[in-house]
Amino acid sequence: MDGASLAQLVMSLPVALISLSLVSFAFSLVNAALGLVMAAAWLLSGPLVFHRPAEAAIARYLLGMRRPTPMEAERLGAVWEEVTRRAGVSQGTYELWVQERAELNATAAAGHIVAVTRHAMDRLPNSQLAAVLAHELGHHVGGHTWAGMLADWYALPARTIWRWILAGLAALFRSKSKANMACGGCLTLLLLQFVYVLAFQESMWWLILPLIAAPVLIAWLHRRAEFRADDYAAGLGFGDELMTVLAAEHEARSTPHASPPVPPQFLPPGAPPMPARPAPVPRQPGPAPKSAHTNFEARLQHLRRGAADRF
Repeated sequence: MDGASLAQLVMSLPVALISLSLVSFAFSLVNAALGLVMAAAWLLSGPLVFHRPAEAAIARYLLGMRRPTPMEAERLGAVWEEVTRRAGVSQGTYELWVQERAELNATAAAGHIVAVTRHAMDRLPNSQLAAVLAHELGHHVGGHTWAGMLADWYALPARTIWRWILAGLAALFRSKSKANMACGGCLTLLLLQFVYVLAFQESMWWLILPLIAAPVLIAWLHRRAEFRADDYAAGLGFGDELMTVLAAEHEARSTPHASPPVPPQFLPPGAPPMPARPAPVPRQPGPAPKSAHTNFEARLQHLRRGAADRF
């Protein structure tokens, strides 16, 4: 586990403490002893997300992944064997899954799962696909994946309640009724007053300030983790291939979308028909795993600086 993983766990402690309080309070409404028991059970449930059957269920039903077909498994197995051989890692330690997403990247999705997009398999040669998988292996080796999953699990109750509060306030403010809008304003003021009392009158600033700063700090930690995983892939000898992938993806994201084809009746006489826009890759239901993969330019510059330092 590297520093980015440890820092992410430390940053998640305040929201985990709030989640623990919410779980205990909810079940204490039924019975005080039940509140203590369920709070302890919830704390102990965290490591269960790394149980392989639980990981498979999360990957399939929450993240929209699937197991590779026999043809895909054959190709992925050969590429993965090369990556794990260079890394000195057992090939069977991690499972390879496939995501139906239109990105040229893989995802370290769970404690023992590496998912590669079908779009990447269709577009990348084996050498570049190996570089992408080596990057995701770097996330696993650095502990970024399990630290992120553990933080997300323990933050789930607090985040769920917060989303419900925001959804309720948004519904009140979107209402055309003046009474509902006034109610939303009053509830917002009460919420701000509650935060003020906790932070200053109850001297719980140590809990409130990390919650306010957490989004910025966690985004920085995610970016740092991406750099660490890129360095890991470059250390295995996949630096040039990974830079090629990042450069291609950055160029694709920077290029404006092509205009739709002009209908034949509006073309000049004798002009060839314009090609149709390629159909997008269908997306499976389910949220995309969190990552900083989209910061391609910064990652590319980081890899180039590392390559220059080595030479």
